[in-house]
Amino acid sequence: MKVHYFQRYYEKENVATANTMLLLSRLYSYSTQKFFNLLKSELFFQFADFEPETAFEMQKKWGDAVPDAEISQPSFKLVIETKRSDWFHADQLMRHLAAFHDERYKVLMTLAPVPMNPNKKAETEHQLETYNASQKYPVRHLNLTFDRLASAVQDVIDERDYEMQEVLADYRDYCNEAGLIANYDAWKYLRMQLAGDTIAFNIKENLYYDNAFRHFRPHKYLGLYRKKAVRAIGKLCAMITTEDTPQGIHYHSELGELTEERKAKILLAIEDGKQYGYELLSQKQRFFFVEQFYETDFRKTSPGPSMGTRIFDLTAVLGVEKLPDVQTIAGLLKEKTWN
Repeated sequence: MKVHYFQRYYEKENVATANTMLLLSRLYSYSTQKFFNLLKSELFFQFADFEPETAFEMQKKWGDAVPDAEISQPSFKLVIETKRSDWFHADQLMRHLAAFHDERYKVLMTLAPVPMNPNKKAETEHQLETYNASQKYPVRHLNLTFDRLASAVQDVIDERDYEMQEVLADYRDYCNEAGLIANYDAWKYLRMQLAGDTIAFNIKENLYYDNAFRHFRPHKYLGLYRKKAVRAIGKLCAMITTEDTPQGIHYHSELGELTEERKAKILLAIEDGKQYGYELLSQKQRFFFVEQFYETDFRKTSPGPSMGTRIFDLTAVLGVEKLPDVQTIAGLLKEKTWN
């Protein structure tokens, strides 16, 4: 039975907020340095001189005085407003400014499944600009999605931070189950999956399978990893789950059409897996079908093999705003690496 770190009462905004605070507090407890890296890289990046770490200094001169030593830390505050949809109102957000006092670095963060409407965002930041005109230290507005926040945490931890990886995976699961991660930008994401003994079969039949109880970020592309590199990528066209019942195999289409050809390929995969000790009917499975796998060589440069699933933003990896066709992407990834 899987242990959940985050409570699952989906309908309440305060639960989403509490779970997000738990994620951040777990990161802080796990590694203060990685927590500070998150603050600098994602939450307070608008302040070029922001350094949240505690400073230890010897004999720093202050006018005519030179104390033997001092320990200091700059003051900062992050105020968060959470919504389950883009239902923010500038007037409400302006009232939240009362939570700020004399902090040097101040951020008002709005958190929702989708980005804030550009008109609402412009109105909020216009009112904030007026407010800041009378303040010694300005308040900056940061609009994030739950998905982006989870990705930011992923960026500051290593794949061998097993404890935090497990916590983050459960947070993503919670967000997916609660409808807090939208698929509006799924078109640009590649999900990398480990494929060892079965990779030749996967590429030949243009399908991959995994435990259906695993939750994941919406994505359009699937990559197969083996021996320190993503070896093939394909564009998803169908996802079908299977479950063994007394009446036979029950098929359910989550994406694309459930055809006889796809059923036949699933049966073929079930038989092929047996030679590697996989009993695919022993638990619910999800079968990912791609239009076609194209071979690539998207190499991992950091030491050791990858330990599990990775998500890549292909627009960021390739430095483009619009993605080309899959075969071209496969060719371009041969010139790229990742850690």
